[in-house]
Amino acid sequence: MPGSRSRYVPDRGLTTRMVTTMFLIGLLYVVCVGVLLALLRNAWPVVLVIAGGLFVAQFWFSDRIVAAGMGAHEVTPRQAPELHGAVDRVCALADLPKPRVALADSDMPNAFATGRSRDAALVCVTTGLLRRLEPEELEGVLAHEMAHVAHRDVAVMTIASFLGVLAGIMSRVALYSGLGRNSRDTTTAIAAVVIPLASAVIYMISFLLTRLLSRYRELSADRSAALLTGRPSALASALTKVTGQMARIPTKDLRKAEPFNAFWFAPAFSSEGSLSRLFSSHPTLEQRLDRLGRISAQLGRV
Repeated sequence: MPGSRSRYVPDRGLTTRMVTTMFLIGLLYVVCVGVLLALLRNAWPVVLVIAGGLFVAQFWFSDRIVAAGMGAHEVTPRQAPELHGAVDRVCALADLPKPRVALADSDMPNAFATGRSRDAALVCVTTGLLRRLEPEELEGVLAHEMAHVAHRDVAVMTIASFLGVLAGIMSRVALYSGLGRNSRDTTTAIAAVVIPLASAVIYMISFLLTRLLSRYRELSADRSAALLTGRPSALASALTKVTGQMARIPTKDLRKAEPFNAFWFAPAFSSEGSLSRLFSSHPTLEQRLDRLGRISAQLGRV
């Protein structure tokens, strides 16, 4: 039986960043709900029910929501023996419980992991990835995805992204509920202006925090996968292949996958400009290859 601790190398930097990000986002969440309760005093039960319901639904059903959005379906060892075999080998290396294994019928070469815990995890690859990668490269990608599961950063990202969802919904509620039409009610008139503005600011701050954390967790998963398998060059090769093949995928298919960029092994669209990189969910290919090259050099000296 796998232990509660995996064989992935601990990443204190990732842990520190996750704790810091969650603290800041939690603070924003308290401020957001506090503002809503102060301005919508008569509707505070509705605010709490909506906030609590959304949080539970997003956290508990995140794996199903993401899998459905990406068109993933679970497969048995008989249906996908190569994929299951690779997952089994990575789980044995990492001493982790085997996740549910899924396949997405898409020519876009990619993979993702989701789930609120190690026992509820799901790892999915696309048919395009299976066709293009060699066995060692596939194991490198799966080791990367399982690192997300081992570090529990899938659950952290799910929780972190919740505040942005809440802020957006609350803003829409304020705009479409007729709030502020009664100009004689000063509190209502103020709420009609403050809630959309506060929601926009909170959404932007939480968005930037989660993007920053997302970029670091990708580098951390690359490092953990490279050290676990001992083959950083295989992961680098997979990254190069996946990113290079993206240009051959129809734009309409990439657009469908873009909303889930934060979950993918490599983004459907990569950002070139410095400002775009600030909003990107992944580091650049050059950054990832550079880190893997350094790890390869370190392993060569051991």
